[in-house]
Amino acid sequence: MLNPLKKDIVRINNLVVKYGENTILNDISTRFYSSEIRVILGTSGCGKTTLLKSIIGLLKPFSGTVYIENTEIKDQDDPETVKILKKIGVLFQNGALLGSMTVGENVALPLQMHTNLPDSIIKEIVQLKLAQVDLPNASELYPGELSGGMKKRAALARALALDPPLLFCDEPSAGLDPVTSAGLDELLLKIRKTLGITIIVVTHELLSIEKIADNITFLSKGALLFDGPLKDALALEKGPIVDFFKRHEPKNKFHLSNTTDFFVENIK
Repeated sequence: MLNPLKKDIVRINNLVVKYGENTILNDISTRFYSSEIRVILGTSGCGKTTLLKSIIGLLKPFSGTVYIENTEIKDQDDPETVKILKKIGVLFQNGALLGSMTVGENVALPLQMHTNLPDSIIKEIVQLKLAQVDLPNASELYPGELSGGMKKRAALARALALDPPLLFCDEPSAGLDPVTSAGLDELLLKIRKTLGITIIVVTHELLSIEKIADNITFLSKGALLFDGPLKDALALEKGPIVDFFKRHEPKNKFHLSNTTDFFVENIK
């Protein structure tokens, strides 16, 4: 059971989402808490990304409600919804950086769109955000000049530009090698620690889940099967969650805090 005494930042009540006649999410109720890292996981096609899109207002529910900081998320034409959505950051699966703009210009974009700050202050904030994601010298580079891991970090800097209390990450490790993925996990942990934000991650990468998750929300065929601490899920002896963990257990079980550890271990 999740702790009812903790302050929730996202509250989902009896959420049903349909595509045509197909029910994708069926009666989902859960809460995401302040300063936690919550991982949404489950079998392929179970509704993970649909749940994320429903929370941030990209999909309109068939029934049920979603609240962020006690504001109901309706559609993106609703003024109160628009106001609250400015307070969240989203790291998309492919990064979604604009290739015709430099990294610095990409990170500056939310500040230019949603604030009246002078250019000099925006430039300072951009450098601060790039430093937070360990890309202090990338401002003048273009996305096409970056590695896959650097693109994810640059996109993360843009997602953090407005200092959101809530960050969503859709498959952040997708397409990354194990070392780069491990470094990104460490970065998410550092950001949570230093900024105190809530991070909600959609992923199926078991090593990442074991590294970063405080609580997990496990979906199967659109239903909520488990909602609680990762340690409780790992303690289960049988059932769909156990089967999921077994299927996704990596052949080479290592998870690195940084690339230095990797090379030290491999030259011994």
